[in-house]
Amino acid sequence: MSIQENQVVSIEYEVRDGDQVVDSNMSGAPLVFMYGKGQIIPGLESGIKDMNIGDKADVLVKPADAYGEYNADATQEVPKEQFAGIDLTEGMTLYGQGEDGGTVQVVVKDIKDDSVIIDFNHPLAGKELMFTVAINNVRDASADEILSGVPVENQKEEEGCCGTGGGSGCGCH
Repeated sequence: MSIQENQVVSIEYEVRDGDQVVDSNMSGAPLVFMYGKGQIIPGLESGIKDMNIGDKADVLVKPADAYGEYNADATQEVPKEQFAGIDLTEGMTLYGQGEDGGTVQVVVKDIKDDSVIIDFNHPLAGKELMFTVAINNVRDASADEILSGVPVENQKEEEGCCGTGGGSGCGCH
């Protein structure tokens, strides 16, 4: 039976760009997400749709269904003095604050005498990715999980309850 929208899915995965492993949670904590809510890249989500608990498969994800195509125009030349105190190297990942207040990740593409070229593309943009995925669990989401979009496994403990060894009725395990 295929995985349905609003089901909570638990997976282990390894993702490779060619022969290089770029991310993995194998033998670690599983990734838990709500299917159909855009919480993982679209190509991986559609690639596991027909899998069942205990299944393991390789899922090839094209750039358009992962982190997008590489956009050569998504670079900016910034005065070098804006990086004062940072020992810059090409390929280095930096984090800053975007215009909307959110976190922005950039990669140092080139270091010139007076300026630095930074790349706003995701480091995996334009890459075809191979995921090895194992389905650990699939379950129906509760009404609260559907409303919040957050599986109970990903919810933070509340202060004064679970966080301090709270008593019964806290919903802690």
